[in-house]
This record gives sequence, structure tokens and C-alpha cells, in this order.
Amino acid sequence: MQYQNIITIEAGKRGGKPCIRGMRITVYDVLSYLASGMTYEKLLNDFPYLTQEDILACLSHAADQ
Repeated sequence: MQYQNIITIEAGKRGGKPCIRGMRITVYDVLSYLASGMTYEKLLNDFPYLTQEDILACLSHAADQ
């Protein structure tokens, strides 16, 4: 998956951590929710501005690290 257009890093936002589409939710946030057992569906319901593609981009980014 091409996540480079979805995952952004800005020095002044969230301490320069990788974020999703310039928003304040980080890749770490999404991965933490998934690791705690939250399903895609629950994550998308709790954060309606996220898409399934955003979640997959977080996973791809983490796999590359």
C-alpha cells in the first residue's frame, strides 16, 4: 500500500510523530487502539473522520519501520 500520501509528519504537530492526513491522530494512536482489541468497525465508529484506508496506511507504515 502507498501510505506516503496519508501519513504525514509535521515538526510542530504532536511532537513530529507520524499523523494521519495532517490531523492530530497519530499512527501510534491507531495502532494502540488496534492492539488493545478495538476492531476496525469500532475504530471507524469512534473516529468517523478516519477511513479503512487510513488504518491500513498505519499498518503499512508500522511494517516499514
